[in-house]
Amino acid sequence: MKKFHFLLILISQLTFAQFTNFNTVKEVRVKNKGVVVSAHPLASEAGATILKMGGNAYDAIVATQYALTVVYPQAGNIGGGGFLVGVKNNGEKFTLDYRETAPEKASRDMYLDKKGNANTDLSQNGRLAVGIPGSVAGFYATLKHCNLPMNQLIQPAIDLAEQGFAITEREANLLNSLRDEFLKHNISKTAFVKNEKWKAGDLLVQKELAETLKRIQKDGMKGFYEGKTAELIVAEMKRGNGIISLKDLKNYKVAERKPMKFDYKGHEIVTMPLPSSGGIILAQMLKMSSFENIEKYQHNSAKAVQIMIEAERRAFADRAEYMGDPAFINDKTAMLISDDYLKNRWKSYSPTQATRSGDVGKIINPAKESTETTHISVVDKAGNAAAVTTTLNGLYGSKVVVSGAGFFLNNEMDDFSIKPGVPNMFGAVGGEANKIEPGKRMLSSMTPTIVLKKGKPYIIVGTPGGTTIPTSVYQSIVNTIDFKLSPNMAVNAPKFHHQWLPESVSVEKNFPETTISDLEKMNYKIERISQIGRTEMIVIDEKGNIIGVADGRGDDSVAVEAP
Repeated sequence: MKKFHFLLILISQLTFAQFTNFNTVKEVRVKNKGVVVSAHPLASEAGATILKMGGNAYDAIVATQYALTVVYPQAGNIGGGGFLVGVKNNGEKFTLDYRETAPEKASRDMYLDKKGNANTDLSQNGRLAVGIPGSVAGFYATLKHCNLPMNQLIQPAIDLAEQGFAITEREANLLNSLRDEFLKHNISKTAFVKNEKWKAGDLLVQKELAETLKRIQKDGMKGFYEGKTAELIVAEMKRGNGIISLKDLKNYKVAERKPMKFDYKGHEIVTMPLPSSGGIILAQMLKMSSFENIEKYQHNSAKAVQIMIEAERRAFADRAEYMGDPAFINDKTAMLISDDYLKNRWKSYSPTQATRSGDVGKIINPAKESTETTHISVVDKAGNAAAVTTTLNGLYGSKVVVSGAGFFLNNEMDDFSIKPGVPNMFGAVGGEANKIEPGKRMLSSMTPTIVLKKGKPYIIVGTPGGTTIPTSVYQSIVNTIDFKLSPNMAVNAPKFHHQWLPESVSVEKNFPETTISDLEKMNYKIERISQIGRTEMIVIDEKGNIIGVADGRGDDSVAVEAP
């Protein structure tokens, strides 16, 4: 009876959503209720509905991720992977690493031509670009922290895929802009291409994806990593030059890792360890900027921004040299975040001029940046918190849809260093530590983070954006703790980004012109770009108010557990 009632609720909600505009909510302030923030209103509502049905934060995280597979196909996924950071109300802290891994047939030089030149088209587009998906295994690894069974958590996504939903103008434009790419990389017809152009309000119905989700609902992990779905993935590989095998899929394992924890001005930061570079970079940037007592300066002033840029520069130089899958390298995390190391690293900082990137690492001309990931922040009324960032890597991943299964595959192999010194699609340069090896997890910038105050969740934050992820999380934390901005301003204030290479600093178009002018006088090269990331943040204040903020840069939305 309970399940039947649950299905009626979802069907009524989603049928309504097919024919009307979504109820997009950018900010809420509540008490004693669960809150979900994600990239799409229907996904957030799916998570909030699960909370109402007795689920906790981790149930909501799983349901929201499945829903994003349907309503946010450019990044929400079962064909990719991600990281989860959790803090329970009993003080337990944990992380799950369901990052993709390199197939058994992968090799260090697999993207080099006969002359030894890197072919980034092969690592970014088509079947050879695909790493072994980890998301579904990650959802099942989360299940031991949940209250509800998986067949209930996946049902909202099945309903969304089977019945369809009305797409927004932004989604229509994306599908139209990638139409030629979808046709190029897919032999079979997909749900994402039609004869005429997509427009706002059109229904996106994904029957094949619904059947894939039903197989997972019925058979569990085996419904994805074995049986029909696995066979469809391998058949898709054989249509091109893909190398993932049935054995690769069956042998995929989630890594449960010890959370990375460090103090920042009396707050405990809980974030992701390697193979996320984000946690280390975040620790380095926060600690280095604290050497200059950044809280003395005004938000987005030239002085504050310059300190933060230089912290970013040094952290990203270390990313290139030291970071990779900890199972394959000598993990130097303890050294990289130590005060002694960072104080020595900071000695070259000058308050009056830009540091040359060549002074902190070897200069290589990087590729143009491109980004697409997605983040979910959740807290339940019992005080359990979760931050999850997942990705297909590029926009719609490899552009390949598994024929008969209806979902996009990732292009995460590009996150390896395909040739030491050659930048990936986000401009991030890698070396030996991140070279391609079978079974290895590629380095990531994803930085799901929970900040604790007096031992309880205070800030739950994360964002998409490739290499801009750790710098956006960094700015969100500094905006809140040091500059005392409201949660809304901390998320939506103009952002900037620097990553060592290229030498330039990216700023959003509405960034203060006076700050830009002052930075240029100190020899900073400024590049104006349309937007940086889409941050999803929850702040729990000392009075117990839960403030959820969805980034104004997209269709992102907050949902609250119904009474």
